[in-house]
Amino acid sequence: MVLPSKKDLKISLEVFSVFQWALSVLVIVITVIAVNLYLVVFTPYWPITVLILTWLAFDWKTPERGGRRFTCVRKWCLWKQYCDYFPLKLLKTHDLSPSLNYIVACHPHGIMSHSWFGHFATEMSGFSKTFPGITPYILTVGAFFWVPFLREYVMSVGACSVSQSSMDFLLTRRGTGNMLMVVVGGLAECKYGLPGSTTLFLKSRTGFIRMALRHGVALIPAYSFGETELYNQHIFTPGGFINRFQKWLQSMVHIYPCAFYGRGFTETSPGLLPYAQPVTTIVGKPLPLPKIENPSNKTVAKYHAIYVDALRQLFDQYKTKFGFSEAQELVVT
Repeated sequence: MVLPSKKDLKISLEVFSVFQWALSVLVIVITVIAVNLYLVVFTPYWPITVLILTWLAFDWKTPERGGRRFTCVRKWCLWKQYCDYFPLKLLKTHDLSPSLNYIVACHPHGIMSHSWFGHFATEMSGFSKTFPGITPYILTVGAFFWVPFLREYVMSVGACSVSQSSMDFLLTRRGTGNMLMVVVGGLAECKYGLPGSTTLFLKSRTGFIRMALRHGVALIPAYSFGETELYNQHIFTPGGFINRFQKWLQSMVHIYPCAFYGRGFTETSPGLLPYAQPVTTIVGKPLPLPKIENPSNKTVAKYHAIYVDALRQLFDQYKTKFGFSEAQELVVT
C-alpha cells in the first residue's frame, strides 16, 4: 500500500478548499429549501421553519448594518489552502491611514472573483499585516443574504450588502479605518472573463464615484493580474440562438450567462474548478475626492474620468511584469 505524500495531501486540500467555497452556495441553498419543504409538508415540525423565517425577518437588515463577521472564520486554516491553490499574492503601493475610510474599486470581476475573496474575505493572504488598522468589508449582491444559513456563512467572512444604505452605514456609523471593497464590473463583466482579456465593464458604472463624493472618502483603484486567466469560456456564434438568449437575459437582469469551464479534480481533467494560475492583486494610490452631498451628473462624470485615468496608470505601471506587452491597453466599455 502506497501512502500519499505530503505534497499530494496538500494539493488535495487546496483543491477541496476551492471546491467547497465554489459549491457551498449551491449546496446550502438546495439543502435549506429541501429540508424546510420536508419539515412543512411531511412532518409535524413546521414550527421550526416558522422560527427560521421569523429570525430571517427580524435579522433582515443586518447585511446593511455592517454584517456579522467572525474573525475565527476569516482565519480558518482552510483559507490558507485556498490562497495557496492559485497562489494569491497581495501588494500595496501606498500605506493607508486608519484614521480615514476608503472605497476600493476592484477590477476585473472575472468569473467568480476568486482573488477578491481570498484577499479581503480571509486573513490568509496577509491583509492585516499589509494594511494594519484597516477593516475590509467585501460588498456583494443582496441575493446572498436571502437564504437562512447561507447569509450567516457569507456574513461571517466580513461580507455585507452592496446597497446604498449599507455603504452609507459603513462610512458613517462604523468609525474610521474601514475599507469597502466593490467589484465594480459585477456579474455583467463575466463575459470578459477570458484568458488575455483586459476589458472592463466600467463606462456606465458611476455609483461608486457618487458614493465616494457624497462621503468625501478616497477612492483606491485595484487590479488583479491573473483573475481572467482562471477560466475559459465557450463563445457562441454571434447572432445565433444561444448568443441572442445571452444578450436578452443580460438586458433583463444585467447578468451575462457565460458558458465557462476550467479544470477538474486533477490538472488534466475538465471541470468547473479554476485553473491553478498565480494571481497578484495590486492596490493602488488613494485618490482623494471632495465631499459633495448631492453631486451633479457632470461632477460625477468628471471624477469618473479622473478615476479611469488613475486605473490605467496603475495597469500600465505593472502590466509587463505579469505577461502583458507594453502595447497592451486597458479597454473600458
